[in-house]
Amino acid sequence: MDRLNPNSRKDAFGSKINRTHRPILAYGIPWLSILLGSLSPLLPVIAPAPVVPPVAFIMLVAWQLVRPGILPLWAGLPLGLFDDLYSGQPIGSAVVLFSCALLATDLFEGRFPYRNFLINWFNAAVLITTYIVLATLFSGAKLTMLQMTVILPQIVLSIAVFPLAAWLVAMLDRLRLMRSRRVA
Repeated sequence: MDRLNPNSRKDAFGSKINRTHRPILAYGIPWLSILLGSLSPLLPVIAPAPVVPPVAFIMLVAWQLVRPGILPLWAGLPLGLFDDLYSGQPIGSAVVLFSCALLATDLFEGRFPYRNFLINWFNAAVLITTYIVLATLFSGAKLTMLQMTVILPQIVLSIAVFPLAAWLVAMLDRLRLMRSRRVA
């Protein structure tokens, strides 16, 4: 039967026989994409108000919602600490917020295992809004109506960027699952 169709044992990720995933890609891509998102404050964006979305947090939420269970619950500690080092927030704020977001998405996943993209987007919008408001409070700023109008564009832009982040996570997940290593 294989002589009739030489592609019968192949899929989009390559040959199905004698191939497996590379562990460095399978385990490292989610972590690396979030760590690279933490470096976004180094981008040369000059603005009088905060408009750059928290890319690392958005990537963390996208990985948790697109591919639940890929990150352990304790991942909020090292990822948040790395984010705190580059974001300018007080040390520990992203650790607490990343950990709380991982717990919240894990609880949400257990409660609603079958959901669509709109529910994920709504969940991400709630998490992103909560993250930005609490990060503003952790930074020492007083949350007045003027301050809320200043961070409102960042909240709206962050929620609008989430579908792009989810698409990027889906593409990175395909790269992560690519079969390229031969099994002896």
